[in-house]
Amino acid sequence: MAQQQLQAEMQAGQQPLPLHVAIIMDGNGRWAKARKLPRYMGHRAGVKAVRRIVEACRQRGIQALTLFAFSSENWRRPKVEVGLLMDLFVRTLKKEVSRLDRNNVRIQFIGDRTAFNPKLHAMMDAAEQQTTNNDGLTLVIAANYGGRWDLVEATRR
Repeated sequence: MAQQQLQAEMQAGQQPLPLHVAIIMDGNGRWAKARKLPRYMGHRAGVKAVRRIVEACRQRGIQALTLFAFSSENWRRPKVEVGLLMDLFVRTLKKEVSRLDRNNVRIQFIGDRTAFNPKLHAMMDAAEQQTTNNDGLTLVIAANYGGRWDLVEATRR
């Protein structure tokens, strides 16, 4: 089906859309600083942008969207900022998972979850479980992800 759609789009002179889009979520702090706002406000604005991106991908039939949301290097940020990011992560999951589920979005997390507090870890597991049978857009969230984790996982397999 995807091949037929691709051929039809090309014949119609349309540029085909990618099947998988990946975004490195970077620059929220700089965005906030440029507007003389606290860094946290930049992260909140990033969540709003992600909502729009997810919806745009879903509506256009993109199969997968990977968001590099929190790299393993982000733990080196000031403790207060990391705490605010974790709080935002928890609040966003509470608010968005049901909506994503209703919209047939499947949620998957990649990265080392063991560093997250048990509550957040459980919420990540629950989000994956709740959306596991959805067959629309697959939203992959890379959290506590880095090159080292990737190498360790590749070695395990």
